[in-house]
Order: sequence, then structure tokens, then C-alpha cells
Amino acid sequence: MKAIRVKQLRQGNPSIALETVDDPAISHPQEVIVKVLAVGLDGTDKEILQEKYGVPPQGEDDLTTGHESLGVVTEAGAESGFQAGDLVTAIVRRPCRNQSCVNCRNGHSDFCQTGEFVERGIKGAHGFLSEYYKEEGRYLVQVPTELLGQGVLVEPQSIVEKVWDQVLRVQQRLIWEPKTALILGSGPLGLLAAMTCRLLGLDVHVWSKSPQDSLQAQLVKDCGGVYQPAGEGAESLTAYAEGVGKPLDFVLECTGFSPLAFEAMAVLAPNGVLALLGVTPADRKLEISADMLNQSMVLENKCVIGSVNAARKDFETAIYRLQQMERMYSGWLDRLVTNRMKLEAVPELDFASIPIKAVVDIVPLEQWRGLVKQTKEVEYSFSV
Repeated sequence: MKAIRVKQLRQGNPSIALETVDDPAISHPQEVIVKVLAVGLDGTDKEILQEKYGVPPQGEDDLTTGHESLGVVTEAGAESGFQAGDLVTAIVRRPCRNQSCVNCRNGHSDFCQTGEFVERGIKGAHGFLSEYYKEEGRYLVQVPTELLGQGVLVEPQSIVEKVWDQVLRVQQRLIWEPKTALILGSGPLGLLAAMTCRLLGLDVHVWSKSPQDSLQAQLVKDCGGVYQPAGEGAESLTAYAEGVGKPLDFVLECTGFSPLAFEAMAVLAPNGVLALLGVTPADRKLEISADMLNQSMVLENKCVIGSVNAARKDFETAIYRLQQMERMYSGWLDRLVTNRMKLEAVPELDFASIPIKAVVDIVPLEQWRGLVKQTKEVEYSFSV
């Protein structure tokens, strides 16, 4: 089968190539073989493909990339819980083997304490940017066929769902009735966060570099949010926040631009929560008013949390949320995907040419429905 490989990662001079690798084969009754339909690309993939920082499996020099998957089961072990024709996505992270890590031992590898976890397509395990992959049934999540066209977005949406779940847990410390959310960044994660906050009934403001006439801005407006290009009419986030005229109860930093994170702490409302979802590989330094910031955080009961990865529960909630988006804003999710390409195009991909979201179609779109026609219907419910 064909797969995208970042080669010679351990040798210091890696390259990207489309290669022929061995087809996977079931070796345990809990395993399944998945035919990949599509793989989404995000900022992590950009860094792996451009900066070559991924970690191959132990004993190997190459890494198959890709962690946002949608596929169909072609062969299922007797104890896997799946059958041929099931539409699935895969959880990305695998638990560490350290017996002292209570989170990994209890199904919460997204809170691994040792850092020895494995992530498919990122760290220590091959990803999904290939024609097939093998997986244990416990790491697969079934996707309803009504989300066939949008199921590749389950993984990024799971990141948003995880942080919202964590915020609700944190805010049990008080009576919290958030009214306004500010999203920093209008990439795929920022836009999904904006739509999610709108569905949660919040007034949504998005601050980003994209211009007012961009597709990003239009998507924000189409879901009822307010879009503000950074630097237009307000030269800083602080100035813009003052102009909003409402307490910013919930701020999601989705750019990874660390100076914004500190500025966001200052504009956060009393009792509010700032969620940090983005990171960029840089070594920035800045001066901050540390005493004032510290005083504000303490005296106004502000909270800052970081969040990464997601658990099965978050994937299931993501499926529910995407269904909700499709029903209330039909077609909105489809507009997030601005670039579709074949597997052969990935080695030469210019990420700067992608306005919002790129998806690699391993199987042509017109063939998808025929492959999953026997998929069982499944619906996940959402509860707080």
C-alpha cells in the first residue's frame, strides 16, 4: 500500500516521500483493518512535514504522518466490536506503560503524567496518511453515516469538546453563567470553537489576522458571531476587548502565539476562564506587567488552563456536536475544507496556500458511500 513517510528522522536530514509499505494484517482478535477514506491536515502536520520534528516508532527511522482520520472497516477481528462496513475515526493517543501513571491506567492518556505516551502520526507510532491501517477496536469510534462528508473533522472538534468539558468542571467552583466568548485565531480550531460557543448560546467574538472580506470572517458571521481583524480599528487585543463593552467570560487562545496568551489574561473577566489550545515552535520573549497581571488573576478569581489531545468521551461528544452543526447550519462545515488533494500531492504541499483546512482524499469522494453502505447507524448523546 501507499503511505506518506517522513524519512530518516533519526538521522538529522529528513525528507518527505510517498512510499510503498507492507499492507497491515490482523494478528489479534481485537484488531481491525481500516481502509482510509480521508485524512485532515492541521498545524501539527505542518510542523512535522516542514520542521520534521515527529518521532518514529522505536527501532525505526521513518514515520507515517496524519492523525485526523476517517475510514471504513474492511476486516474485523472477532473480539473487536466492529464489523466490515463500519465508518470510523481513531483516537490519537495511546497510554504510556508506566504503572505509576494513574491517568493512563484509567483511560485518560490525554492527561498522561510521564510524557511517555504514544500518538499515532506524531510520536512513536505510524499515523493514518496511508491506504490502510491496523488498530485495536478500543481505540476506534464509530461515526454515523450522516456525517460521512464531515467525519474527518471529528478529531479537531474533540479538542474543543475536551476543553469545554474541563472548563465546566473547573467552574463548578462558583455559579458561572457565561455570556460572551472571545476566540483568538480563525484557523480550523478557532472556527470550530466559535461555532461550538454559538451552539452553547454564547455571544461570540473572533479576533484574527484574516481580513474582513475573508472566508474566515464570513464563516464567523454566518454562525452569528462578530469578526474583528487584528489591527483594524483596534491596534491591540486590549483595545479591542475594551471596545466590546461586555465582560469576556471565556477566552480560547487558538493561535499558539504566546504574547496573545498573556494579553488575554489581562482582558479576561472576573471569574472567567482562559483556555490555551495552541502552541508554536518558537522562543519568544516579552515584557509583561507581572505584578498587575498577578494581582488581577488572584483578586478576580481568574483561571487559565492548558488543554491538549482528547479522550473517547470527547470524540463521542464531538460527533454529537458536528451533527448539531449540520442540522442547524447546513453546509457550514463543508466550507471549512478549502483544499482537497490526492495522496501523491502531499510531499509538494505548500501549507501557505491553504486558507483554512486541507483534506487528503485517499479514496475519491464519489466512492465513499458505496464503501460504507452497510454501516450501522449510531448516535451519541451529549450531557454535562
